Amino acid sequence: MTSESLHPAQAPARRTVVAAVGAAGIAVALTACGADDKASDSVGPGNGAAGNAAGTELAKTADIPEGGGKVFADQGVVVTQPTAGTFKAFSSKCTHQGCAVKGIANGVITCPCHQSEFSVTDGSVKKGPATSPLPAAEITVDGGSIKLA
Repeated sequence: MTSESLHPAQAPARRTVVAAVGAAGIAVALTACGADDKASDSVGPGNGAAGNAAGTELAKTADIPEGGGKVFADQGVVVTQPTAGTFKAFSSKCTHQGCAVKGIANGVITCPCHQSEFSVTDGSVKKGPATSPLPAAEITVDGGSIKLA
């Protein structure tokens, strides 16, 4: 006949539980803050969402305001017109933590998540926390039509 212990199994010590929960919380926080601030050099065929829609007409040139632009979320690009008749395109993914840029006004593309600002002329960072420019996207302008390259 075997004798079994009449004592219940002991739960982990309170300190062990608190330490494990704290370590898990720190790991999650560091992962969230450790986003890579680098992005690929361009968006186009095979590079991001825009690569899936090559040749697609994005807009008419008249739809893009001078000194401003327009975000095309489904294609992952933002098209700007820094000066009359000059059109530029960039990834719409902020290089800080990957949020989609939204606002374009007064020569600046703005990310709503942490208010990083980028130039409509070249995608360069005008105000952080982003440290890398928006990658250029390839577009073609044919007559009054703007298309993904």
